[in-house]
Amino acid sequence: MSLTVSPELQAKAEAGEVSDAEMVECVRTSLPYAWSIVSRVVGDLGDDLTAELEEEPPTEKERGELLRLLGSDAMRGAVQRHYGIKLAFQNCCKVGVFKPGAEEQHAEFVSNRAQLLNQKPELVNC
Repeated sequence: MSLTVSPELQAKAEAGEVSDAEMVECVRTSLPYAWSIVSRVVGDLGDDLTAELEEEPPTEKERGELLRLLGSDAMRGAVQRHYGIKLAFQNCCKVGVFKPGAEEQHAEFVSNRAQLLNQKPELVNC
């Protein structure tokens, strides 16, 4: 299961729309490792337009959290809107955060070339 959804939030979703704030809170509490990684990289931005984190998750559980957050359009979208950034990842060990105005850097990060250059034998299962 990707998220731990309270009965109240489940009922709200069944009745209609759920706000980004409610989704972000669900992500934050359900995927604490993934949330901490994204929050840390966003915090590293400062005045820069981009930031990257290259760090292998310590366990498969944490790896799964990061993949679920970044692989879900809804979760990733809510977190991006919450922080006012764009997220990208090449694998579970390399996450990029891009502020508005960093479209060129984002395009390079998600390019075929960058993906291939990021491949290393030690990351074969990443």
